[in-house]
Amino acid sequence: MKLVVAVVQDKDAVRLLESLVEKGFRATKLASTGGFLKEGNTTLLLGVEDNQVNEVVSVVKKTCRSREQLVTPLTPVGGPVDSYVPYPVEVLVGGAAIFVLNVERFDRV
Repeated sequence: MKLVVAVVQDKDAVRLLESLVEKGFRATKLASTGGFLKEGNTTLLLGVEDNQVNEVVSVVKKTCRSREQLVTPLTPVGGPVDSYVPYPVEVLVGGAAIFVLNVERFDRV
């Protein structure tokens, strides 16, 4: 038994959940926040059999994609503000972070 933890951008979460349910997987959805952009993410927890891990990862890869986004950097704290010019910067966001963990015991009650 494995625990698949997938951290995805909120924009992809609904489509991903629909795709997983279509394939017969159950997931627990948690709201989370990214550390870099401080934007909303969704963390999904899925308990699956060892032989189902590749299928779950495949669904996540097909559904969640990276995209470019313009971001205005935050003002530096404690630094010289007069030399700081907040030009938008294009960064790559999205995709998914997928963790697969061994599970000693899983009960559904």
